[in-house]
Amino acid sequence: MTSELPTVYVIAGPTAVGKTAIAINLAKRLGTAIVSADSRQCYREMNIGTAKPSAADLEEVKHYFVNSFPVTEELDAADYESMALEYLAGIFKDHGAAVVCGGTGLYIKALCEGLDSMPAVDEGIAKELGSLYESLGLAWLQQAVRQEDPEFFSKGEIQNPARLLRALIFKRSTGESIVSFRTGAVKERPFHIVKIGLELPREVLYERINHRVDIMMQQGLLEEVKKLQLQKQLKNLQTVGYSELFDHLDGKYTLEEAIEKIKQNTRHYAKRQMTWFRKDKQIHWISADDPALIDKILALK
Repeated sequence: MTSELPTVYVIAGPTAVGKTAIAINLAKRLGTAIVSADSRQCYREMNIGTAKPSAADLEEVKHYFVNSFPVTEELDAADYESMALEYLAGIFKDHGAAVVCGGTGLYIKALCEGLDSMPAVDEGIAKELGSLYESLGLAWLQQAVRQEDPEFFSKGEIQNPARLLRALIFKRSTGESIVSFRTGAVKERPFHIVKIGLELPREVLYERINHRVDIMMQQGLLEEVKKLQLQKQLKNLQTVGYSELFDHLDGKYTLEEAIEKIKQNTRHYAKRQMTWFRKDKQIHWISADDPALIDKILALK
């Protein structure tokens, strides 16, 4: 029965909306821990650019899947699904609730619903297509997927290079469209799930994003990126806030241009996040600035 199961409160929403602070306040009210659902905060070397919880935050509330792996380790949603379920099982030994917080929609979906079983892809093909995308760009990738996997292209997120690349790698590795392996089956979980989506008016969110990028630069993001420059080819570092500064260090942009690119690409990322989360009809949307936010979350069933 649902009432006897522990509860997982999922705090989702776009970047810079304020998920971390709200999740910490909620976890403190519940006297429990937080499992991150952010695909980059788990890497120890990526701190400023991932808006990772501060040392004080991590001291105040126990966090799982933060600072857990070196940047050289590649993880995917299937890895996250198994790890997050283990983290939650451990939390539920002592607590009746847990908080999951993050903006990586596929990780949240993996945890809440499970993933379809997929055949393995050819790593050589993955490496080759990754290099081609880096040199030829999004327009080439879109055209390749349109020609080789029109079924995915007609249904997929054609502005999302990661998903396009995954579809193309899958098609060339297996000869099948990745769409044909999607069953839509939802796995049963041994906990009750309450999903909360945090939202703000677009102009307010975009202002927060711009301000946060300025703060990150003041905190030393450029120095963080310089330390990672020799590893810039790693997949984990091909992400907003890092790739633009690598381009600056390579002489492609001035620093001012790179900062503006980070702001622009972060706004685009936030838009894609909202598109993803809006499709989930189980999410309860609440203003991130609502003074009664925590009480409203705790009142949800």
